[in-house]
Amino acid sequence: MSDPAHTPAPIIVTALMGPQDFAWANGLRKRYFPSERNQLDAHVTLFHHLPPASGREVGQVLARLTADYPPPRARLNEVMHLGRGVAYRIDSPDLMAMRDEMADHFNGLLTPQDQARPRLHVTVQNKVESKVAKALHAQLSAVFEPRPFAIAGLGSFYYRGGPWEPIARYMFRGR
Repeated sequence: MSDPAHTPAPIIVTALMGPQDFAWANGLRKRYFPSERNQLDAHVTLFHHLPPASGREVGQVLARLTADYPPPRARLNEVMHLGRGVAYRIDSPDLMAMRDEMADHFNGLLTPQDQARPRLHVTVQNKVESKVAKALHAQLSAVFEPRPFAIAGLGSFYYRGGPWEPIARYMFRGR
């Protein structure tokens, strides 16, 4: 029988939030995401499915980007209604430029979903009735003010069907 921890699995790449923004977003996620479906902490996905065989290369690219670049400037700009959930939209031309660089590097290995440019966001509610999501969207929008949002690093994870398995974290330290 094979060991699931050593079975090849798709790689997810995320932007890692600064500690205060992570605590805020994760607190909202724990409060509003259906507990029986909430297997993950708050996150900002950059790539959903890089091939398992690219793991070493993914690490090299993330290490280089975080060594070369300072933390990207980012802002929370709006509360997004997702139909059956709610998220906060993140605007960050700096982070998107890095994501574009990664996409160019992994050209030919990307799934159709990862070939498309994402709308950066952090989801705080998903997979609920649309009226529940609409009510939370209205509630959060009523008090929302755009503000800076800290991006501290890049992370990689294996996706094995449940909670993500951490591979590595790379913190920005460039000039």
